Amino acid sequence: MAANSMFFTATSSILTKPIIKIQSFSTPSFGFSKNTSVLAHRVCAGKQFLAVAAAASSAVEVEADTAVIKASKVLPFRVGHGFDLHRLEPGYPLIIGGIDIPFEKGCEAHSDGDVLLHCVVDAILGALGLPDIGQIFPDNDPKWKGARSSVFIKEAVRLMDEAGYELGNLDATLILQRPKLSPHKETIRNNLSLLLGADPSVVNLKAKTHEKVDSLGENRSIAAHTVVLLMKK
Repeated sequence: MAANSMFFTATSSILTKPIIKIQSFSTPSFGFSKNTSVLAHRVCAGKQFLAVAAAASSAVEVEADTAVIKASKVLPFRVGHGFDLHRLEPGYPLIIGGIDIPFEKGCEAHSDGDVLLHCVVDAILGALGLPDIGQIFPDNDPKWKGARSSVFIKEAVRLMDEAGYELGNLDATLILQRPKLSPHKETIRNNLSLLLGADPSVVNLKAKTHEKVDSLGENRSIAAHTVVLLMKK
């Protein structure tokens, strides 16, 4: 007498769970009833089926992990934005982009208070998906007291190079009521390009007043915004 028995095959793909395909075919039951034969076959094949299913499941896990790794591969380009603001107070030097600007006020800060360089560092770190400048160079660490911000820029450039990127282009905007930066813009831009190891043609610098509105417009503070595009080498 013939009886139905179960045959299991497992297939899997990277995007789907293991699929169990069930086929039926006839085999001798050796005198057992149909239900008993099926049960006996299931018991005998149980270990083999579990092994196949486990292997299929492992394969799916491995391939899924591979897919996650591939999804987080190095991007051909990255974009970052930086912002910084410092209070202006008498008795401090005003340093912008590594250049000393003659003025009766300067930035009150733990380091040299270079609002532009701090902003550029944050933009690069942001593009790389790294912590901000305050975490890497904390303002409660005595070794950064009065430090030149060129040190921070050099570290950001090192991290960028280590990650396999170079500067595509940079666009920065300084916001301050006074002093007028027109006479200093080219000097600042050229020095910033030098610190970044970039051609001046990919570094842009703009300066705006704040129309005498709030602390920026009242000449009590200075701010900067920077956007950078990093390209894979």
